Amino acid sequence: MSDESEDVGSPETVGAECDTVNVSVGDRVENVATVTLSRPDARNALNAQLRAELKLVLDAIEASDVRVVVLTGSAESGAFVAGADVTELRERDSLEQREASERPRVYEYVDDLDQPVIGAINGHALGGGCELAQACDTRIAREGAKLGQPEINLGIMPGGGGTQRLPRLVGEGQAMKLILSGELVDATEARNIGLVDEVHDEESFEDRVYDLAESMAEKSPLALEFAKKAVKASSRMELDQGIEYEAELFAHLFASEDKNEGIDAFFEDRDPEWEGK
Repeated sequence: MSDESEDVGSPETVGAECDTVNVSVGDRVENVATVTLSRPDARNALNAQLRAELKLVLDAIEASDVRVVVLTGSAESGAFVAGADVTELRERDSLEQREASERPRVYEYVDDLDQPVIGAINGHALGGGCELAQACDTRIAREGAKLGQPEINLGIMPGGGGTQRLPRLVGEGQAMKLILSGELVDATEARNIGLVDEVHDEESFEDRVYDLAESMAEKSPLALEFAKKAVKASSRMELDQGIEYEAELFAHLFASEDKNEGIDAFFEDRDPEWEGK
């Protein structure tokens, strides 16, 4: 994420200056930002412009009062993200690709964002698009979507975290099958193997996405951030280290005003008013 200290602007202001990313905050649910990727002429392929604009938007979101992010593709694009921009890949040599792979990339931006990110997979998520979905904290797919890592068909391999995140979601065997064959799976099979968490038809898809977003956004933003960090640690630390990390985060929350507000609201049988501190 950005280390810059100056005001980056509101998410909607930053989004208004972007050509390939749209942002709305609170349109469907209070404190929820919808980030819509919109490069319809290329089915949202992740070119340099889209990647740069998405980073700018996520920086603005992290610095804002937004509590939950919904990441999706525009209806006009017909995809969540159809993959990386193959033209850009063809033009790069090894040195240029090393530079393009310097972190944090968009995948790390999504993965490391303080706020929870719901991947609303409303169309195909292939290659880099599947890797972007894997970086989300939870994934809800619409019927008809297809997911996969077809890079092997181009004589390359996943390079946006797919060889690392995918096995953590679906197991090594399923990841090997998808990555080495380049085969795509439909949304139902993706759910069955653990690549997505839920699948819904077109009529109920958005309602379910925003119902989940609302159930998260009603919680303390500080507790959401710390809980996300703790769960992420479960696949990145040994068990004893992870439990120690969880205990440290848990103790930190006891210094927060939100902890007292939450418990007081419980005893007083009222809704808590979170301050995020």
